[in-house]
Amino acid sequence: MKKQEIITRFIKQARIENYSEATVKNYASALKLFLQWVSQLNVDKISDDDIQNYLYYCKKKKQYSFSSMKQVLATIRFLYGKVFHQPIPKVLDIKLRKPVYLPTVLSANDIAKLLQVTHNLKHKTILLLIYSGGLRMGELLNLKIGDIDSQSMKIHIRQAKGKKDRYIMLSENVLTMLRNYYKRYQPNDYIIEGRNGGKYSPTSVQSVFKTALKKSGIRKKVTVHSLRHSFATHLLDEGTDIRYIQELLGHKRLETTQIYTHVSSHSINKIKSPADNLDI
Repeated sequence: MKKQEIITRFIKQARIENYSEATVKNYASALKLFLQWVSQLNVDKISDDDIQNYLYYCKKKKQYSFSSMKQVLATIRFLYGKVFHQPIPKVLDIKLRKPVYLPTVLSANDIAKLLQVTHNLKHKTILLLIYSGGLRMGELLNLKIGDIDSQSMKIHIRQAKGKKDRYIMLSENVLTMLRNYYKRYQPNDYIIEGRNGGKYSPTSVQSVFKTALKKSGIRKKVTVHSLRHSFATHLLDEGTDIRYIQELLGHKRLETTQIYTHVSSHSINKIKSPADNLDI
């Protein structure tokens, strides 16, 4: 089977199985790199050693992250199981150890500063929408006018990560800002649109956030996604049940949401440091 035929079959099967276009694109990219690695071999007779050498190359030479290594493994498994229709090589039976990194969180005061220094209404609406509902960037960019339900005070997040729908709360402050925003910009389809209509770009959102960060004087190493982290942590700080937060974030597993318990001050602030007992 020729390289291009393998790629075509791979993409076709992934789409049949209803993988998102983003996932198909990422898997196809990983597949091309793998096929390029084994291009000197007969791809129908790749040995376990060949695969192991490639995995080692990805980890040690390319310094792939945990998520990138997961993607490589999933891609090769899919290749064997769904394209070659062969047993999955045992060398792929790997359980990667997931590193634990605590998310960097902005305080409520930091969030207020970001909004205060952002005077452009569209830019302020972008930042407030992401923070108020813990949105991923893609979820913000895919929001349409009809997804805002001012009667039930909910926002409908459609076909997010994992092709799942969910509802999040609609803040009164957000609704007020959205009404002012709509009057001024009059979007046609998406809530946040580019100058010529259509979806707003991810790079523009990142630029908005970086500008606000610089103006506010906040020096924490944060990204747009930190607004989502901050949303979850602030809910925990206020005593919100973690299972509700899981639903609001659209997490499949509770373990994913529990990372925020390590950065929340809800429990930590209840504990008195022994240093407070010292007479100094």
